[in-house]
Amino acid sequence: MAKTALILVFAALLAVTMASSSFTFSRTKTLQPRRVASSSNDLCLTCLNFVDQALNILLNIILNEGVVGTCGKLCSNLANKTHNPTLGSICNILCDIVGIQEFIKFIEQADLDPFYFCELIPVCPINDHGDAKILSFVATPTNGTQGTVFELVLTYESKNGTGSGEIDLGITTVDGIPVGDNEYSPAAKAGQYGVRWSVKAEPDPSCDPTQQECELWLPGTYVVDVAICNGECGSKHPHSAIYDRARTNFTLN
Repeated sequence: MAKTALILVFAALLAVTMASSSFTFSRTKTLQPRRVASSSNDLCLTCLNFVDQALNILLNIILNEGVVGTCGKLCSNLANKTHNPTLGSICNILCDIVGIQEFIKFIEQADLDPFYFCELIPVCPINDHGDAKILSFVATPTNGTQGTVFELVLTYESKNGTGSGEIDLGITTVDGIPVGDNEYSPAAKAGQYGVRWSVKAEPDPSCDPTQQECELWLPGTYVVDVAICNGECGSKHPHSAIYDRARTNFTLN
């Protein structure tokens, strides 16, 4: 009963979180995905965003300060170090759900895998019998020149539903500079689903080559790989798997 009450409080806090912070769970996002967003009350997504920002910092606090007596002390340290009281509030609620000892154990156990951590809490639904079969993955058009907008369209089907996971997309470019996207994929029922990305094949005018590598979109063939995953793609933790993969390509003349 107490755990249920805390999760309900977590849901209530979510409205405040969304108003005060711009959380975006995406580590390699350089494209423009277009898909139906999950509910604004998605506790799993809120936890993933929290972990993406806070887990490494929490791990350092635990390693550097040793025994942390209470959820309040640990989460207060997090809020102070990040100058973000919202992170501290979410930390407190997640920690209170399981208790300080379990919370610290899960932080160390997760090995920076946000899905696994949020499944341990638990706020991300688990489905170890899930599946997803890619029906099609195409690029439209298949040929173009620099400046062309390519649509990458993925359709897939699940017969047993899916667990909380992600869809990973990567483009092998002519100049070898990584271009890709990790999209959160909420646990879903059996059915057919689709995701669409738009890729404008032109150099980003805001990219500073003195600060980072900038994709030039040179003439040639661009290979695009996609994977639908249960949990984090490539993770070795429980409740993680690659459901299916596919590949397509487009050419710049």
